[in-house]
Amino acid sequence: MLRTKVTLVAVTAIVAAILVTIVTAYRAVSPLVADQIDRGLTDRADTVLAVLDAGATPPVRPDVTEQLLLPDGTVRPLTPGRDPLPVTDADRAVARAGQGANETEVVADGETHGVLTKGRPGGGAVMVSQNWAEVERIDHQFLWRTTWITLVAVAVAALFSWLVIGRILRPIHRLAAATKHITSTGDLSAATLPDPGGGEVGDLTRSFDSMLSALRFSRAQQHRLVQDASHELRTPLTSVRGSAELLQRARGRLTPEDEATVLTTLVQEARALDALIGELVDLATDQHTAEAAVALELPALAEDCAQRFRRRTGRTITVTADDPVTVTARPQGLARCVDNLLNNATKYSPEDTPIVVHIHRTRLSVRDNGSGIDPADIDSVFDRFYRAGRTRSTPGSGLGLAIVHDIVTAHDGTVFARNRPEGGAEVGFELSQRN
Repeated sequence: MLRTKVTLVAVTAIVAAILVTIVTAYRAVSPLVADQIDRGLTDRADTVLAVLDAGATPPVRPDVTEQLLLPDGTVRPLTPGRDPLPVTDADRAVARAGQGANETEVVADGETHGVLTKGRPGGGAVMVSQNWAEVERIDHQFLWRTTWITLVAVAVAALFSWLVIGRILRPIHRLAAATKHITSTGDLSAATLPDPGGGEVGDLTRSFDSMLSALRFSRAQQHRLVQDASHELRTPLTSVRGSAELLQRARGRLTPEDEATVLTTLVQEARALDALIGELVDLATDQHTAEAAVALELPALAEDCAQRFRRRTGRTITVTADDPVTVTARPQGLARCVDNLLNNATKYSPEDTPIVVHIHRTRLSVRDNGSGIDPADIDSVFDRFYRAGRTRSTPGSGLGLAIVHDIVTAHDGTVFARNRPEGGAEVGFELSQRN
């Protein structure tokens, strides 16, 4: 569960930060405390020496045991009622020399004591011992309180993180629910997404919404393509079936002329059906989108396409360029666009009239000298299977310009069609500058 994992990561980070802070603080304070204790023993030893030199008896402190160590090793207690402090060889050496100091730790009655032996000018030494039980008690209290405070802080941080992370992840949970609904039902229209808000989660939601819109559009196009294709395929299939049934029923009773007419119809309809199926496959598979985009010079591409159509049709086709710009595009896809535009121009203009392919920067247009486009049809010429009234008798599937539209749109470009003032039509596309 993502919420649990993120909470564990957050709590782990918090615990690590607390531990690092505590350990660092403890290590920084411990030397200061130890130094303070050592300094306290030294100050007490100096005080005792000063009092003894003045011929007085030092005042008794409940946490301190003091004794005088003579040069011969004899011990004289300075705090009545206390057990004498153990004397080491190092302590005796300080007493004999009457100078220097020695620090040790001793355990008495299960408690640790710090002992300082400091030499007395003229001979002997003063031994001062302080019980560290209070220091250890404070140290233990610090550790226990720190542990409880850390546990409480971690519990509060875990609860806070759980609640906050749950609120942050709520849009993702809704997004996951919408995805699950789409996966289980396949219904793209009923999916509702949460308010995107801001930040990375908002960006993810908006990206998913854009993808969902693209899927809806794609499915709508598929449904439309199937409906339109079934309608367009019905006509040539009916013609082929009728001609085949006529030949089957006649069984040689037709005249050679009638039989040739029926066979010609069969061949023509079969060719039209083959061309229609090929263009349907192009639209359905969108094969040109898999092609790698490269740097292209539109005039060179247009010249290659024009050369093919010159050989095929014998028409006069001229390519002109005005300030052309190198574009990044899929060469076969754009070549298909130019081929379809030239095919339309040669089909709908007189054979003895020229055709001009003009390039201006990233804009390519094909101009003919035909009858032009009916103003009522200009906005529909790029629709799939659209056939204008005056062109229904000419061969074609009504998919050529639709393929141009799809390929150019995939390049983030736009298509256009208009009538020329001097006569004829101008149809083409313009790619965006970033291509």
